[in-house]
Amino acid sequence: MKKDSAFMTRRQFLRTGVIGGALASSLPSFLDQTLFRLEAAERNSPLQRLHGKDAPILILMQLAGGNDGLNTVIPLENDFYHQARPKLGSVVSNAHTLNGELGLHQSLTGLKALYDDGYLSVFNGIGYPNPNRSHFRSTEIWHTASPEGRKGGDGWVGRYFDNQCQGMPAEVGISLTRTPPQVFQGPSPGGITFQNPKQFSFDKDDEPLSGASVGMATGRPRQRKDSPLHFLERTDLDARVSSEHLHATLKKTPPIQGFPNSQIANDLSLVARMIGGGMSTRIYYVSQGGFDTHANQLYSHSRLLKDLGDAQKAFWDEMKRQGNTERVQMLVFSEFGRRVNENGSGGTDHGAGAPAFVLGGKQKGGVIGKLPSLNPKDLHRGDVQHHTDFRRLYATVIDDHLQADSEALLGKNWSAVKI
Repeated sequence: MKKDSAFMTRRQFLRTGVIGGALASSLPSFLDQTLFRLEAAERNSPLQRLHGKDAPILILMQLAGGNDGLNTVIPLENDFYHQARPKLGSVVSNAHTLNGELGLHQSLTGLKALYDDGYLSVFNGIGYPNPNRSHFRSTEIWHTASPEGRKGGDGWVGRYFDNQCQGMPAEVGISLTRTPPQVFQGPSPGGITFQNPKQFSFDKDDEPLSGASVGMATGRPRQRKDSPLHFLERTDLDARVSSEHLHATLKKTPPIQGFPNSQIANDLSLVARMIGGGMSTRIYYVSQGGFDTHANQLYSHSRLLKDLGDAQKAFWDEMKRQGNTERVQMLVFSEFGRRVNENGSGGTDHGAGAPAFVLGGKQKGGVIGKLPSLNPKDLHRGDVQHHTDFRRLYATVIDDHLQADSEALLGKNWSAVKI
């Protein structure tokens, strides 16, 4: 396969002079042997396709804080729902109908349009055994893909980088967050983290500006033959190469018109520019916060869902314009749902099982899996009980979209869900 020049490896970057004179006077002494090893590894690697213009891209979006799944994908005529939510259940009246049983919140007009076009799959009853109501612990479980442990351990995307993306530059993963997400952590460094592209650059003294993390900050170096100094030099080199490529890409892809004015829309607009500009990134991670709706939920949740739905619609309209709808897939999840009963403050407290979304143009779309029972006798400590393990969802995007081996990344053969 002929390689597209927009998807260069670190070796190609250096040899074709993309970073040019800016690095010419400061290349580390180990560069020749490093380039030789990278080139040899790339020649022998079966993963050349990852550099091609048709390589798949996965976007992970976390609805941070614990999204209320029952007021997002709403049971339209469920007596137990209305008994548990005399106030919050009012959202039923204006919901967008999906089927005879379920509807989307009225603020999710953008997602409903994508659902009607076949771009949205709605997964019901997603969760894991022995659910944890801690934001930190539950997020850790989702990021490591391991309810059994791995506290402080590697993320499943970090394992993907290590198993599938050797020899690729640090930009193989990009997180638009303040700190590197645990899902990027792995045996080898991989991925860069920034909230503003202007932060991810080097000043005149070649020191990274604050607010950006690269490689070593997102991973745990395994033992290697290189000296620690060479490892640090290579991490620094990754940062420089990725910084140059990022800024060159954004320079040739001006801001996209038509995106709403919200933080999540700004993030997805930036992701769309990087995709359209030819970044070699395989995994993007974005997060929309504010879903910890313990009080006055009706207004705040409605606003958050409007931001989500409108941003998604603008993003996928841009993917259509670029011709990238089948190349890109997005998984939208939250660390847990909320309890079935509303609380005395007009909100909901931490729960367990919840819906998740997968978006993209390479699927049929629709509702997958039934809503779990809301009968009080079927609840677990007042929570919805899941019926589909979240790792089956991961296996779906890993096997079918990323074309990787989910068993190697998840430690077990989880049955993918047909979408």
